[in-house]
Amino acid sequence: MSASTRKSRWAKSPSFADQPDRVEAIAAQTAIDKINYLDSGLSEIECRSCDTCVLVRKNSFRQTSVQWQSDPNETCPVFRDTDRANAPREGCPNLRASIEQAVLDGSLNVPR
Repeated sequence: MSASTRKSRWAKSPSFADQPDRVEAIAAQTAIDKINYLDSGLSEIECRSCDTCVLVRKNSFRQTSVQWQSDPNETCPVFRDTDRANAPREGCPNLRASIEQAVLDGSLNVPR
């Protein structure tokens, strides 16, 4: 098969245009996956230092997902100060401590 033939026939994923039931099933599963990976298991955590509220999910003791509800450069003093200094940052240590405390006091669940 020539390169031009391969290129015209290749697709990242099939369209299943001729299988409407399958297209519908894929769309439904995609919606479920988005909920599972992006929304489920999130808990509101407030920074004990500045009261900034974020959504947090712990999948393990080492892994933490944080979704900011607002621009951290506007609501978090640590982010705001490092943004002005154009310094690299690894997050807010105050928020990290608040998340760790939420795990310790049981308000943030960590699956086993």
